[in-house]
Parts: sequence; C-alpha cells; structure tokens
Amino acid sequence: MSLSPGFDVVHEVAVSDGAEVFEHGWQSFSPTTTYALGARPHRPTSERNRMLNYRQSSHPGPDGYFGEGVLAVSDGAGSVHVVAAEDPFTTGVRLQAVVSGSVVVVGADGPVAVRVVPGSSVQEALRSWAVSAVAAAGLPAARPAPTAWCSWYEYWGGVRREDIVENLSAMRSLELPVDVVQIDDGYSAEIGDWLTPSATFADLRGLVEQIRGEGRRAGIWLAPFFAGARSRLAAEHPDWLLRHPHGGALHAGNNWNQDLYSLDLSHPGAAEWMHTVFSTFASWGIDYFKIDFIAAGAIPGVRASGADPVTAYRDGLRLIRSAVGPSAHILGCGAPVLPSVGLVDSIRVSADTGHTFAPDDGDMCSPSQEAALLSARGRQFMNGVFFANDPDCLIVGPKVENRDAWAAHVEAVGGAVVSSDRLAGLDDWGLETTRRLLTR
Repeated sequence: MSLSPGFDVVHEVAVSDGAEVFEHGWQSFSPTTTYALGARPHRPTSERNRMLNYRQSSHPGPDGYFGEGVLAVSDGAGSVHVVAAEDPFTTGVRLQAVVSGSVVVVGADGPVAVRVVPGSSVQEALRSWAVSAVAAAGLPAARPAPTAWCSWYEYWGGVRREDIVENLSAMRSLELPVDVVQIDDGYSAEIGDWLTPSATFADLRGLVEQIRGEGRRAGIWLAPFFAGARSRLAAEHPDWLLRHPHGGALHAGNNWNQDLYSLDLSHPGAAEWMHTVFSTFASWGIDYFKIDFIAAGAIPGVRASGADPVTAYRDGLRLIRSAVGPSAHILGCGAPVLPSVGLVDSIRVSADTGHTFAPDDGDMCSPSQEAALLSARGRQFMNGVFFANDPDCLIVGPKVENRDAWAAHVEAVGGAVVSSDRLAGLDDWGLETTRRLLTR
C-alpha cells in the first residue's frame, strides 16, 4: 500500500510486535483512538455522517491510518514517534501511515516535526508533545471549566421555559453546586435566527435574569456557523452563505430535518450580525457560550475574504471572543480540535453521549456512550493543556444504561462536569453521584 497523492514521506518507523498507531480525528465527533498495528480503523458509515462529523475535504480509506494535525506510532520496542504539523493550531496538515513490511511509513501534505519519546505510552508521549506545542505557541495555561447544568439530554429541542425554571428550583432545594444554568437548543425560532425566540421562550431575557437572580451564571447554546434552510437568515442574506467555487450556496449538511448552510463570517455583513448576536446575549448577562457544530466554519468554499478554511474558522472564533469578552467561558462542540487551541476554554473531545451504550448505526461518531468513551480516552492527553476536556454531559437518571460506568468516565476525565438530567427525577444514587461530581 502506498501513500495517497499529495502526501510526501516524512518519517519511517521500524516496528515489532506490539506496535500501535494513534489516529487523531479532525473535529470533536471524529473518532480518535490508538489501534494495534493492522487493526482496521473506524470510518464513517454514511455520507451524512461524514459530512457532519468528519473533515469534509478528507476521504481516508479503510486501509492505513490517517491523522488530522497529529499522528503517533508506538514502535513496539519502547518508543513513541509523534509526527505533527509544525504549526498544529493554525494549519490543517493531514498525515497518513501505511505499513510496508516491518516499517510504518508516515506521509504528510504539509510541513511537520517529529518527536521521538522513549520509554513512554502513547498518551504520555502525546501529552509531552502537547505541552511543548503550547509553550512554542506562547499560549496561556488552560482555564478550568465551571460546573453546569444543561437542558439537552432531558428535554432535547422541545425544552420550555418552565423546564428551566423547574430545574433551577431543584438546584436550590437540593443544594446542588451548579455554577452555570445552560439553555440548549430549542429556545430560538430557527437555526440561525438566534435572537428570535421560539414559542416556548417568549421572554428569554427575563429567564436569564431569573437565573442570575438565583446567584448562578447563565449559559446558552448556539450553532453560529450554521444557517438552516428554513431560517430568515438564509432567506434574507443568501450572500452571507459560503459559496461553491462555481457559485451557489454550499451545503454544510442536513439536520433538524432541513438543509444547513455554512455562514461566511468573513463577509462584513455576516460578521457584524454575529457580533451583534453574541454581544446582545452578553449584555443580558450570559457569560457561558456552548457553540456547536462549529466545524461548519472550516469547510472548503469561496469566502468573501479569500481566507483558507482554517484561518477563516479561527478568525470566526476571535470574532465571537471579541463580542463576549475575555472572561466569558466558551465551550466548543463539533469543533476542529487543534485549530481551536487558544481560542476556546473547553472543548468536546468526543461524539455525543447517549442514554444507551452502543450507537444505533455502528458509527463511532454517532451519539452513544461507546463512541463518547472512545475519543475522550484518545484525547485525554489534552486535558488541562490545550483546554478543559468536555467528555459530554453527566447523565445518571434511572433510564440511562451503564450509568455507573458513564459517571466514572466523566469523573476520570477530570475536565468539565455538566449535569443534564431532570434533577427532580433523580433517584438517591443519581442525586448523590451528581452532587459528588459537581463538588470540587
């Protein structure tokens, strides 16, 4: 097997029994793990999954290994070879590893640096590389994440104002140490129309004031690089949407039973609008922002500025930060992981979790505890170095399969802890576990 066109040989590793290869996925939901040499890697099971959960310009096959920004080979003799982009945070270098007899050949489509770490596990070697990369970039230390409660896993998109108020009351009566009450998807009229409330959130600002009046911080969910096909945003400003090279708006996937478009935040009008959205929420007192599906900001397409996808994505995050201020907490989800370093405070390091263990479609990017466990463990080396790792929400209600194992995983990650059960519906074990993990 040979390297793909456009990839040049950058390193070769002589391997023996016990050799392993670490693949790093492009964004939060992309599978990330270490494989025994010869094991077949996880790949998308459908084109929809690939569009929403993998890098759209990458098409790794089932044979060989593929890393976005970084790849590592444990040679079986005690050393780990970490091959990473020279500038892993501002470029989108891709890597391949193919087996040729007793040698693993590593290729890349851009400049890389090789770090050989003897006497180390893969995770230890990757953490050593991460510490060095942060120091080389002159980035500040990662900030810890506040504890939070999120509406998503109990109420999904059908959440109502009354649901938030009920859980706010339960936090008080149960004396739970929740810093942030985060309203998830369901409060806005459409994907992209963030300042237009849904029918169940007529007074969103008043709800934010009520949360803050309880002495807690207010948080909110947005997918800032998306405009749904049903949104006023897409209908009224088609010139703000990312374009195909040959013209026409560029689809960024399909979800919420509609086509999705990527918003080109390099367009002055789109940039002004998005700054207004975030600064408006910040002026209400919201200082925790879960920004989701943000890989849509880094897909290939024609942008008003002419910027490449990674630069445009990072510029978009800087725009958001300028609107919310330096002290607000930004959680990136569905995020290109390495290009987000230094620009978000915490990041989802896996697929969504779920009330069941296995993914329905067998895809290790799809919502499930199994997929979430896989990539969070693969990215554990990042926690406290690049950002606070978010393993996804703590869900421990009676209807959750393997809830004790899932709680143990969230605790072991040691990063963000975000409860997402209906608090009044927890049994004794679920309540005690939630209280324990929220208490630091």
